Amino acid sequence: MIYLDTSVALAWVLAEDRRPPASLWQECIVSSRPVEYEILVRLHAYGMTPERSEAARDVLMRLAFVELTRTALDRALRPFPVPVRTLDALHLATLEYLRDRGQAAALASYDDRMLAAARTMDLPLHPLP
Repeated sequence: MIYLDTSVALAWVLAEDRRPPASLWQECIVSSRPVEYEILVRLHAYGMTPERSEAARDVLMRLAFVELTRTALDRALRPFPVPVRTLDALHLATLEYLRDRGQAAALASYDDRMLAAARTMDLPLHPLP
């Protein structure tokens, strides 16, 4: 199972130079519900075109959403080994929540701060180009 960070979804939707392979979307991909808001807010800020809007909807339809549980929210409130931003804390806490419940989930991210935090927490990473 792959836990998708917003940076990967946006890289695909915005057709950035560094983006995941098309085969990624055939995997079992999960993310916490805030990813939906992060993607759409960012696209609105960029002046979303119809093509980008359609790509965003396609990505969101491929995700299994993990609702934020009280346990994950409580974990996000506690300190992390390295400083993290609010939404990153929610993603990391959700990934930790899944792993604590026996789910073999690995983080897919292009965000260097998120990757550094995951490494310090001994969370597995999904390799990306």
